Amino acid sequence: MPITLTLTPPTIHDHVPLFEHDHVPTPPLTMSAASYESSPAAYDRTAELRALDDTYAGVRGLVASGVTHVPRIFRVPDQHHQPPQDATVPVRAGQEPAAIPIIDLRCGDHAAVVAAIRQAAAEWGFFKVIGHGVPEAAMAMAMDAVRAFHEADGGEGSDKARLYSREPARAVKYHCNFDLYQSPVANWRDTLYLRMAPTPPDAGDLPDNCRDVLFDYAHQVKNLGNTLFELLSEALGLKPSHLADIECNQGKVLLCHYYPPCPQPELAIGTSRHSDGGFLTILLQDEIGGLQIFNDDQWVDVTPTPGAFIVNIGDLLQLISNDGFRSVEHRVLAKDVAPRVSIAYFFGTHIDPTSSRIYSPIKELLSDENQPLYRETLASDYIKHYYSIGLDAKTALSHYRL
Repeated sequence: MPITLTLTPPTIHDHVPLFEHDHVPTPPLTMSAASYESSPAAYDRTAELRALDDTYAGVRGLVASGVTHVPRIFRVPDQHHQPPQDATVPVRAGQEPAAIPIIDLRCGDHAAVVAAIRQAAAEWGFFKVIGHGVPEAAMAMAMDAVRAFHEADGGEGSDKARLYSREPARAVKYHCNFDLYQSPVANWRDTLYLRMAPTPPDAGDLPDNCRDVLFDYAHQVKNLGNTLFELLSEALGLKPSHLADIECNQGKVLLCHYYPPCPQPELAIGTSRHSDGGFLTILLQDEIGGLQIFNDDQWVDVTPTPGAFIVNIGDLLQLISNDGFRSVEHRVLAKDVAPRVSIAYFFGTHIDPTSSRIYSPIKELLSDENQPLYRETLASDYIKHYYSIGLDAKTALSHYRL
């Protein structure tokens, strides 16, 4: 017999959805766990999205309440896991090609490190780093703090209720799917969002149980990011400070994701396929896995490596490098074995919607043989376009190709 989950809004409603999709508190709505099998005429997607949103409990709340079926708002089309363009190519489950390098930043041979990063950024758009200088204790404490936040009870007066918001200007917020009302498929994940720069949050804005830990972690990874920008500048044949000088590392956002175990992982997706919109992402993932990159016309698992960070190139770095580096599509599969926790640190000036900085292919990289491939873009215009199309569509960068 299908489980029926009643989603009842709390008394507090500090909630402004992104892009003016606001709504007022609604009466209690009933989301049937089998509602995805109902007729189209009986299915009110917006009402079910609002019912989920008004709980302030996210996907974790669904799982905690005992849901045994994936609600229709999360159910992906049959072709979602195997998109048409790669439908004839098998997924290499459980494999990671040796060509995706693990780069030791403390190997002692600086030229070799620069060369390895150049090759990885150009051929794969993804690489792992060890010897990065971030203490493993800080990494473990950050993961534990994020897990504790997401697994804490919600309800009136809780940190989750206090922080739940879709207001773009807020430096600290918690929500289920930033694009819940724009995306055709809701992702099976919740997120604690922290904007660390250019205007960091007040300490009191962060939850008590993770405040000091996440501030320390953000500081450590910021330093790693600065090192990587220097190495990437050298990999492009530029002076080490070039990418920092043009403010590629000024905007900083920490996204602390939580993927609850999914009762029907084959019907849902943890994070839809997408490329990152900024310059650089540094990701810490736990041992559960689920991250895949789209390479050589097939999805390839990026298996967890203890003590390593996963680094990937963003769209704007591909643009300014004039395709010297690659921004690669990736996704996260839903899992049923255990919750998955990841912490993504995004670097990008474009995160600030008021930025007036214009980006275009770096002139020092251009020549008669290497003409510009992209038109220039105002940073704020790029981010508006990126978010307007949402995840599950790699068209933001192609929109600027000449």
